[in-house]
Amino acid sequence: MARRIDVTGAGGVRLAAWEFGDPPKTDRTQDRAHETSGPASVPAIPASGAADLPGVLLLHGLMGRASHWAPTARWLSARHRAVALDQRGHGRSDKPPRAAYTREAYVGDVEAALEQLGLGPAVLVGHAMGALTAWQLAAKRPDLVRGLVICDMRASALGAASQHTWTEWFRAWPVPFATLADVRKWFGEDDPWVERPNPARGEFYAEVMAESPDGWRPVFEPEQMLRSRETWVYDAHWEELAQVRCPTLVVRGLDGELGRAEAQEMVRVLPDGQYAEVADAGHLVHYDQPEAWRAAIEPFLTALGGA
Repeated sequence: MARRIDVTGAGGVRLAAWEFGDPPKTDRTQDRAHETSGPASVPAIPASGAADLPGVLLLHGLMGRASHWAPTARWLSARHRAVALDQRGHGRSDKPPRAAYTREAYVGDVEAALEQLGLGPAVLVGHAMGALTAWQLAAKRPDLVRGLVICDMRASALGAASQHTWTEWFRAWPVPFATLADVRKWFGEDDPWVERPNPARGEFYAEVMAESPDGWRPVFEPEQMLRSRETWVYDAHWEELAQVRCPTLVVRGLDGELGRAEAQEMVRVLPDGQYAEVADAGHLVHYDQPEAWRAAIEPFLTALGGA
């Protein structure tokens, strides 16, 4: 099950957090514990017994959503209070057109979520943009973060050419898609970015589509995604990485966007860094190889305690 909890992020933006597992119900949550749709949500108060478990907050990457973490979160929920956050502009969180989509806003959202959910000090597990947000928060608020998992995110600047490529890529999407099968086929096979067929990639993007009167469209605004991305692609993030004091695991897919040399340099820069890689996985490590992904992070979580 997934229990929706509304939290208030930076600037008053409403964010949807999703608690996985089946904690004991209280009178307050008895009738609303299985919230997977609709505006209603439970307060940001852990169910009885859940507060005693070590907290984990999972942060998706750009264009992702909390549900991408569902298998990982359910696995974690046996020994953790596992919560995944729909970040601003994503999933079921608010997407205000005039809201800030800056690094400060994303980091502020996670800071607010940890405090309102009562999760801290928590382990943050982040993929891509979510990993950058996680380590920026860990550098800013070490009291809220006791461990960090960075999944396939570079610390180097990506540059203007990368942002231009993304702009052109969004324009190439054949939206609206007639069916979800068309979504899976385009992103898994026909997308010019696909080097070889990747069904997991197709499933990943099918998860972020919603049906509209004329077909299937993304649940996010591409323009907001580009605004979010431009706040980090021009800068390197090594200095903030070096300020992370908690134990940190850097995980890369063997065929992902984070190269081995850069990943190992990130581990060297981190005061308490460790390294793991997942074979036969690309950028979407936890989607491509879920069992190998869990095997890669389990020893790290066990060493932190609560796994």
